[in-house]
Amino acid sequence: MGKPTGFKEYVREVEPYRDATERLIDYKEIYTEHKEDHLRTQGARCMDCGVPFCQSGDGCPVYNLIPEWNDLVYKGRWKEALDRLHKTNNFPEFTGRVCPAPCEGSCVLGINEPAVTIKNIECAIIDRGFDEGWVVAEPPAQRTGKKVAIVGSGPAGLAAADQLNHQGHEVTVYERDDRIGGLLMYGIPNMKLEKDVVDRRVNILREEGIRFVTNADVGGNGDNAVSIEQLLADNDALLLATGATTPRDLPIDNREGPGIHFAMEFLLKNTKSLLDSNLEDENYISAKDKNVIVIGGGDTGTDCIGTSLRHGCKSLVNFEIMPRPPVDRAEDNPWPLWPKIYRVDYGHEEAAAKFGEDPRQYSISGKEFVRDDDGKLIGINTVEVDANFKEVPGTVKFWPADLILLSMGFLGPEHYVSEQLNLELDPRSNYKAQYKDFRTSMDKVFAAGDCRRGQSLVVRAIDEGRLAAEQIDKFLES
Repeated sequence: MGKPTGFKEYVREVEPYRDATERLIDYKEIYTEHKEDHLRTQGARCMDCGVPFCQSGDGCPVYNLIPEWNDLVYKGRWKEALDRLHKTNNFPEFTGRVCPAPCEGSCVLGINEPAVTIKNIECAIIDRGFDEGWVVAEPPAQRTGKKVAIVGSGPAGLAAADQLNHQGHEVTVYERDDRIGGLLMYGIPNMKLEKDVVDRRVNILREEGIRFVTNADVGGNGDNAVSIEQLLADNDALLLATGATTPRDLPIDNREGPGIHFAMEFLLKNTKSLLDSNLEDENYISAKDKNVIVIGGGDTGTDCIGTSLRHGCKSLVNFEIMPRPPVDRAEDNPWPLWPKIYRVDYGHEEAAAKFGEDPRQYSISGKEFVRDDDGKLIGINTVEVDANFKEVPGTVKFWPADLILLSMGFLGPEHYVSEQLNLELDPRSNYKAQYKDFRTSMDKVFAAGDCRRGQSLVVRAIDEGRLAAEQIDKFLES
């Protein structure tokens, strides 16, 4: 715990984002610098709650020792706080930036007061660790001679690689894109996670002995194809951490044609162009001077909003099929469950700063895309829906749009790898493997992360990668 009476003496104060109008002109991270005195005060709010729900159950998926490092920050013992943080989390610099912080939703103080600013403190600890030079490569003392191939370099794949490498196994990570990081590199824009933060950690993993192979499409049939059979033959175990990359479509009239794109296509191309040429190569989908509609909320929808605004879009609307959530917890959403409440994320704040209002429109469903005689997208017709998602008569409305981005979640992994392995799938088309076991239906093949459980959080992917590595290690020792 922090100061015994801290939760009574201090109010919750989150580290502010940079000013919305200022950050809209660049792709730098939206966060401001950490202030030690402020963070120590916030750490002091961590109370002697008896049972810290923040670090278990509905709280932190990796079981971070949150009260311990809150207390250490309050006492100014940052190096010890970093050691406790790294004990459970391989990549706190990622989760400290992009995690929605379910731990805060389960904070005991949050029953009747605003929760402790756990996410801010976590991010500050790891950033301090890098600034002080405390985070360094620690290669294993000896090797086992066992080889493991990991397909996918997102958070699950990287976490598993880190754990297995420290056990002394020889680990090779295969990534079909041209940069390592998966979702962290191309799925999350720079404003939330600058890519030198990802590269910094990957370089440490490389120094520790992990081998990374980019432009390696395992199971594919193009120029960059890597034989899945050969990987199985050359390795003692294989982990699939390919993510859930099949997007949910909106198959209404006039779907086919220019002007409509999946969110990840939009975000990936923007980030790649930004990294390759600072957008000068123009190899991205531009929202400049366009009327943009983002269909679907969540983090990915917000990232589409933020990116479109930085392009200089003409207008921006965000459709949500769900009703607007309440400001406070509803009766059927008690603590310590994740609070399903109204939130204003960075993109919503930026849209309001530019256009004067929150871009979200609730209880809206697309009815048909509208194109002119030449097939050019000119907008979409929508209809309002009730709480049961049934159309409300007489509510059809036309919305002009030159660019529509579909951000409605993901259906599961792509299957050209699993089909070649003849893997068994679960009812939702994910690779079938039990949690905490992670073995697929094929010998020595494991699966972890979104490809196994479905679309979820970065922190849950790290958890799965860590636990899968534990099972693979046991398998290799048997």
